[in-house]
Amino acid sequence: MIRFPLLPASLRRGICGTFPPMSLTPDQVRRIALLARIELAPAEEAGVAERLNRVLGLIDQIQKQDTSGTAPMAHPLDGQLPVVQRLRADQVLLVDLDDQEAPPAPVAPEAALPILYEDEDLLVVDKPAGLAVEPERWARGAASLAGALLALARARSPAPDGAAAPLELRLRAAHRLDKDTSGVLVVAKHLEAERVLRGAFEHDRVTKTYWALVEGEHPLPDGEEEEIDLALGPDEKRSGRMIVDPAGKPARTRIAVLQRFRGFTWLACRPLSGRTHQIRVHLAARGFPLAVDPLYGRRDELLLSNFKTGYRAKRGRPERPLIERLTLHAAAIEFPSPRDEARSIRVEAPLPKDLAQLLKQLAKVRAFRA
Repeated sequence: MIRFPLLPASLRRGICGTFPPMSLTPDQVRRIALLARIELAPAEEAGVAERLNRVLGLIDQIQKQDTSGTAPMAHPLDGQLPVVQRLRADQVLLVDLDDQEAPPAPVAPEAALPILYEDEDLLVVDKPAGLAVEPERWARGAASLAGALLALARARSPAPDGAAAPLELRLRAAHRLDKDTSGVLVVAKHLEAERVLRGAFEHDRVTKTYWALVEGEHPLPDGEEEEIDLALGPDEKRSGRMIVDPAGKPARTRIAVLQRFRGFTWLACRPLSGRTHQIRVHLAARGFPLAVDPLYGRRDELLLSNFKTGYRAKRGRPERPLIERLTLHAAAIEFPSPRDEARSIRVEAPLPKDLAQLLKQLAKVRAFRA
């Protein structure tokens, strides 16, 4: 049985994937596995019930179109329910799946994730660049953070004599980082912790600090902050890309200068909202894109020859990039404890080796001269 709880869009995001109910394909409906039950405020019930009824209606259409007999049969936790009936916010939709239809387990990376903090409710990991949070549609067999969390849950749920055992932990990422962004990521250990943590993110009670190397010499004086206030929306001409859109969703980011180089600036960025690609779009819109950002900047890698005058490559050896991922690192996060919201938890992630080496080279050959 797979459970589909009634979730508002704000909580559904990041739990059941990137597809809203109305855009699900039949195969995706069969495969989405949602193992949470979220309590909703009464004001949310009507809209959430309507969205779940759309899912039920879609499953009903699949059943009518599928002549193989393998389409999922939908019913609520407390008995049979016609597809046309309204769902209540405390009901759970169950879908029967054949073993062959069940989604493959996500793949874990070879190296274990560094755990920066852990208590009875959550853990905070140091996500490396290049690791997607969830399996990517076009690379299901590639390693992901979800696979790492599954491997950790299995390791902490020992079974006697090698038999399969139910998992003692239900590890779920409470938010997201872009695949090529490194740094702190919060993981809930149980449903209540996930509910509280997602609520904190939704209501802007989480403070996040990113470090970003941008192209250009930012004029912001040392010790001062600047707030970028630009609404963002999806780029209708290019899927997966965001643009500044006055009719889009409000988005604010505060920035400050950490270190200056000739031609580059090392910035601290604090997003005050949580829009997709917010920091990357805001910086690019101000004329200071990430030094490496194939979507919003000019490069997909940074070479020493890009900024070292008179660089000469060794004969017969191609130059290796100093860095070939986003020059963006989630350096710190602070959020209320799920067990005691009056207590704050702050966790920091060390600077990765690739960024540290890049900054070292810039300081050597592009030191700022006032």
